[in-house]
Amino acid sequence: MPQEVATVASHATSLTPDELRRLYRLMVTMRHIHERATNLQRQGRIHSWLGCLGQEAAILGTAYALEAADWVFPTYREHPIPLLRGVTVKALFDHIFANGADNVIGRNLPPEYSFREVNFVCSSAPLGNQIPQAVGAAWAAKLRHDPIVTMAYFGDGTTSQGDFHVAMNFAGVYRTPTIFVCQNNGWAISTPTAVQSATPTFAEKALAYGFDGVRVDGNDLIETFEATAKAVAKARSGGGPTLIECVTYRMGPHSTSDDPSQYRDAAEVEAWREKDPLTVLRRRMIGLGCWDEAWKDRIEEETRLEVQEAADAAEREAAPSLESMFTDVYEEMPWTLAEQLTEAQAAPRAPKGH
Repeated sequence: MPQEVATVASHATSLTPDELRRLYRLMVTMRHIHERATNLQRQGRIHSWLGCLGQEAAILGTAYALEAADWVFPTYREHPIPLLRGVTVKALFDHIFANGADNVIGRNLPPEYSFREVNFVCSSAPLGNQIPQAVGAAWAAKLRHDPIVTMAYFGDGTTSQGDFHVAMNFAGVYRTPTIFVCQNNGWAISTPTAVQSATPTFAEKALAYGFDGVRVDGNDLIETFEATAKAVAKARSGGGPTLIECVTYRMGPHSTSDDPSQYRDAAEVEAWREKDPLTVLRRRMIGLGCWDEAWKDRIEEETRLEVQEAADAAEREAAPSLESMFTDVYEEMPWTLAEQLTEAQAAPRAPKGH
């Protein structure tokens, strides 16, 4: 039987100083990526951008508890996870620019990234699709006795979607090794959490489906990691799923087409700045005796240059070839596509390419 929903407050950690430094560095890298991508979109050089400003600890704290073979089913905000798993900043910007070096050859919208090589499934525009997919993959792994865990990310607003409830019910009945990560960032675009759900917490929704729910401070990377590590170990050993509610805050707009000043108070945003994930982790590292101001200044500059160089290199890449629209569909091109390819190649070209 599931336990009552727990609120975790961990003050110790199994993470080493080197691990904490690596995670802090990734968070700083993500801040620079957010700033650069936002500017690029404002200048009309990329199509769109949905960042994770303020939510980096919730994302990295949960993902770091996984093993490399585990599968991640993200939303459009989990950019730090591919970086954590070894994807380069340049590869991420290739996708943002949808250029010819992009691993999906410019097929997806910039917020819908995919990195199959690191078990990071493509996100989708419809809310909640990834949640039953994560449960299905976990059920398949369980049937094959494959000791992997799947992790599904979603926001507080997505808990109002049918896919969330279908997936939760299936996971509870079949005890799938799935971790559900609800990033409660306060807003479902412009809908506040207060009118999103009648339950006091999102974590307690797990109880109705027969498994555990845990609520953590999503801005505290250490607390988030420790709670997730326990849930992952339980899932891998056959103990079933867990819903983790990460209480965090979306510091920026929902996307570059959103103006949050129209629906939320600036004082609320300022209050949450005191709980910035970088500030919280710095305080924790000081308490653990592994903080160094000179190191912080050095990695601030290193990551800024890394992001700048990666973005510039990605922007210089050529656009996907016209032929890739036809050649990258089937293993063996059918005659219908071959005919269309010939017609496309013979058609007039715009001065700046297709």
